[in-house]
Order: sequence, then C-alpha cells, then structure tokens
Amino acid sequence: MAIAAQKLKALARGFLFLVLFQLAGEVLVRLLSIPFPGPVAGMVLLLVALQFFSRGVPDWLSQTASRLLGLLSLFFLPASVGIFYLQDRLASQWPALVAAVLAATLISLAITALLMNRLLARDGNGH
Repeated sequence: MAIAAQKLKALARGFLFLVLFQLAGEVLVRLLSIPFPGPVAGMVLLLVALQFFSRGVPDWLSQTASRLLGLLSLFFLPASVGIFYLQDRLASQWPALVAAVLAATLISLAITALLMNRLLARDGNGH
C-alpha cells in the first residue's frame, strides 16, 4: 500500500508541476500580449528550467509525462466528436482542411528532420 501511495504522490507532484508551468506560460503570454498559446509557452519555460536548473528530467516528472502520453488519445476525443457533429460545415471547407493538414504534416516532418540532423551532428553520431 505504501508503494501505491508513493506512486500517487509522485504523479500528483508531477501533474502539479506541469500545471504550474502551464499557468506560468499563460500569465507570461497575457502580460506580454503576444499571440502565442500559453501552454506552449509554459512547456518552453519548463524546458528552459530543466536545462538550466536540473540535471535531466526528474523521475517523478518523467513518470507523470509518460502516464499522460499514454492517455493522449483520449485528449483527441472531443475534436473527433466535434468533427462528427459539424459534417455539414466541413463538407464545404474540406479543400482548405486537407491543404492545412498536408502543409502542417510536411512542415513538421521537415523541422523534425533538420533538428535530428543537427542533434546527431552535434553528438558525433551523425550520418
């Protein structure tokens, strides 16, 4: 029972940590009046904090992130339901949606490839 309580405490600590960084990102974006998603700004702040103030990702944060990533498909459920109920509106706008999805996919792949090449080259294991 003590192990389960420790795991729950670690998950709660990690979740609170993530929510606090999301809140910090929201506050920063609102204070600076920049058109940028607050949660993304919070994750950038978390990255900076982990890079400068830590020696890697703590186990309790890693466990929480892994658990949330395991549940990631559930976060897309509301969008799927919305698409089902907005079929009439989507029928008239499907070319723009397809173009946006294709463009975003290609841009994501290109950025990922460039980043991977740079990281591998810096690490000395490239090509």
